[in-house]
Amino acid sequence: MDTKPTSQLNAKLFEYDKELNRTHWSSIRQGAMFGIFIGWISLTTCLVYAVGFIFGSLLMSQKIDDSMNISDILVVVSTFTQCLLFFSFIGPYFQSFSEARGAASSVIRFIEEENDTRINETNEWKEDAKSFHRINGDIEFDNVNFKYPSRKDTSVLRNLSFVARAGQTTALVGSSGCGKSTCISLFLRYYEPSSGRIAINGRPITDYNVKHLRQNIGVVSQEPILFGMSIYDNIRFGVANATRGEIEQAAREANLHDFIMQLPNKYRTLIGKHGIQLSSGEKQRIALARAIVKQPAFLLLDEATSALDNISEKNVQEALNRSCKD
Repeated sequence: MDTKPTSQLNAKLFEYDKELNRTHWSSIRQGAMFGIFIGWISLTTCLVYAVGFIFGSLLMSQKIDDSMNISDILVVVSTFTQCLLFFSFIGPYFQSFSEARGAASSVIRFIEEENDTRINETNEWKEDAKSFHRINGDIEFDNVNFKYPSRKDTSVLRNLSFVARAGQTTALVGSSGCGKSTCISLFLRYYEPSSGRIAINGRPITDYNVKHLRQNIGVVSQEPILFGMSIYDNIRFGVANATRGEIEQAAREANLHDFIMQLPNKYRTLIGKHGIQLSSGEKQRIALARAIVKQPAFLLLDEATSALDNISEKNVQEALNRSCKD
């Protein structure tokens, strides 16, 4: 667990105690309800025995049915008792069922969501095995409008149109929250635009298989996602079957190879959870190497150097320039 020093210690402790008390009293209520249920079952069982034997004894003493004997009474009483025992056995599962029903609601809601028919998951590459290798050309946003599904009352993009030329570097400049990262998400097809068209070399990206479209895109974000593995394995996530030579070449292009070779375990150095043992600049360069090893047709940078110091930014920028030239 990560801890951060703050001036709100007492307030947070109060909130923590409040949550503990809420959970504590909730457990007490659940235990009380379960105890009442078991007590009711036990009381009802005793009443069944009492009523059954008393009523059976009266029937036998008054000789209403000469064929009735003590065995018949025991059968009737035992039958009712077994029914009550059944309810006592399923009682402990009521709480689990209630908890599962609450958790299942979100799962069921996800299952029942309608599929977005605009997302093409067909195996287009089976028809044209080389088609996804030819994904290249100008990127065109044509009158694109977009609202996030969770904020349908707020337009993030309004009638956005631009062209990013192939072989050139295109920068999207604007204030925080203006939609720069949203453009990347739309191009990666994490979302679909509300209206308008996104195309590559004149062909809508909806014509491409999503998997193969993303295989041709490399992304370096402001907060790169790294895993608690070695540097080698983190770079290899870009292409699972990448050779050692390809990984080292990608590291050189990312201005990372010399740094790695200075480490005791070199490429097998473990970087810790989320790359905690690395600086921000080193994380960015590993993410860049991972993108480069894919040899993507499009390299997308989402404020990749905004949180770096001058030296780290210079190193990453040199790596980016070298990658773009290649």
